[in-house]
Amino acid sequence: MEYIQAIIYGIVQGIGEFLPISSTAHLDLLPWFVGWAKPASYFNMALHFGTLLAVVVFFFKDWITLISAGITKPKSGEGKFFWLLVIATIPAAIVGVTIDKYAESLGKNYLLIGIMLIVMGVVLYVADKFGKNDDAKVGGKVPVVVGEEPVVIGENNIAQVGFLRGILIGIAQTIAIIPGVSRSGITMSAGRFLGLSREKVARFSFLLATPIIFADALFQVKDMVKDTSLQILPFVVAILTSAVVGMLSIKFLLNYLKTKGFGIFVIYRFALGAVVIVLYFLRG
Repeated sequence: MEYIQAIIYGIVQGIGEFLPISSTAHLDLLPWFVGWAKPASYFNMALHFGTLLAVVVFFFKDWITLISAGITKPKSGEGKFFWLLVIATIPAAIVGVTIDKYAESLGKNYLLIGIMLIVMGVVLYVADKFGKNDDAKVGGKVPVVVGEEPVVIGENNIAQVGFLRGILIGIAQTIAIIPGVSRSGITMSAGRFLGLSREKVARFSFLLATPIIFADALFQVKDMVKDTSLQILPFVVAILTSAVVGMLSIKFLLNYLKTKGFGIFVIYRFALGAVVIVLYFLRG
């Protein structure tokens, strides 16, 4: 693999993983659009490891606080929130392990990808337009509320969620196995339907995605160790590119959602979905 391809794939992964536009769809569509050969199996591991680094580094202080509280003070607000993230991740993990072998074939169904880009665009639009913000503030900061105990975690002022809403958002994450849906898109849509503000649901979505991204990268290690075509430098380039672009994407989205909605992403999904469907029929 050429370095320029590694960089382009890293950019696509870093943007698509965190913006509600579906990284899986873009990674499947990119070689189809430009006529590249499908990347080696180990390459997906590099891309996911890069975005894992991005979300871990960006929310490092929060994860330290949450993990520490989850182990040492599980009944505290932070501890409960940590275990909420763990429990909310389980549905997506089960679905991922169960039907992962079918996911690759779905990625070759470009008509399905085009349709799902548009369908999820509609879902994201409806959720954002009609979702109401019912979360509160504590001491001028946005709290995490688990059960009845309000707490503020770190300097990032992570979203008020609540156990039931967190679980429902976690269940919604399972649908992201379908290319074109988008993990961040479906969790943010679910959060908006359930009354979380845009910025708050984005933060929760990123935290919720962390263990799943880790599991994706870990799951693909088995393919990497069997692959004799491993090229170290493009591998490292892909990791670094997706990590840097991923952190920039997280920062951009959190700042963007403070004052704007998801409309620009809805329009993009509609446009890309239409292009994919047209090309699918033109290419026969």
